Amino acid sequence: MRHFLQLSDWAPDELQDMLQLAVRLKAEHRNGGNAPLLQNKVLGLIFQKPSLRTRVSFEVGMRQLGGWALTLGPDEIGLGKRESIADISRVMSRYVHAVMARVFDHQHVIELARWSDVPVINGLSDEHHPCQALADILTIYEHYGRTQGLRVAYVGDGNNVAASLAEAAAHFGMHFRIATPPGYELSEAALETAADIARQTGGSIETYHDPAAALKGADVVYTDTWVSMGQEAETAARKEAMRPYQVNADLLRHAGPNAIVMHCLPAHRGQEITDDVADGPQSVIFDQAENRLHAQKAILVKLLG
Repeated sequence: MRHFLQLSDWAPDELQDMLQLAVRLKAEHRNGGNAPLLQNKVLGLIFQKPSLRTRVSFEVGMRQLGGWALTLGPDEIGLGKRESIADISRVMSRYVHAVMARVFDHQHVIELARWSDVPVINGLSDEHHPCQALADILTIYEHYGRTQGLRVAYVGDGNNVAASLAEAAAHFGMHFRIATPPGYELSEAALETAADIARQTGGSIETYHDPAAALKGADVVYTDTWVSMGQEAETAARKEAMRPYQVNADLLRHAGPNAIVMHCLPAHRGQEITDDVADGPQSVIFDQAENRLHAQKAILVKLLG
């Protein structure tokens, strides 16, 4: 039994296989529908945070694969509050075939996995967003037909999305650059993990404070919200620090001429990205959103098939 908590738990060849599975499942879906590979399987969804893409993509994905999903919101299940995480995990293991959890604290998904008899999927935590990262790789692969050697530039906050994107880029042999304001860097632990993986695949990890330098010649330009859920008290300070990191037409000119623009959504238009870029010809934002569905189906099949 395997869990899907962060990409560094998986080897590069395993994630390559998962990517190709996602490609096949997407093509199969578009050519008449997926085979019922997860018939009679049940996925339990635990949410501490509100969700659009995570909930809909997992529920629809299970339905397309012949199974179904049961959703539990924060009012229905309180991780470590109403009852212990260990007890919740052991109870859920008796009811469902896998658990997806979208939480604030990464330790909560680790604890769920520790006590679970079924696979646990990290749908988002404060440290990692591996489902999003796999969907991002699928989107990049669809656009370029390859991943090896591509240059991915992330600008903004060194958050959970950036951490998982760094790991994903490293696994797939990409050159990952991250530009953040001083004080908002990606953690040293996350950088070291990604760098260790990159040494195996021919990729690289570089850090910058100058966004224009990070974007020079980039094939992919990626940004995310400046203020994540739980950081609302820091909003004013974060906006001020990150204003020079806005992905706008002027900044995008530093990237390669055919660079694609990515954002995991929800977007705060006028802050981290401008409308003309988000809705422009280089944007693949909504391809990313769609690919959450197909990448997560690949994860589910890998864990449960």
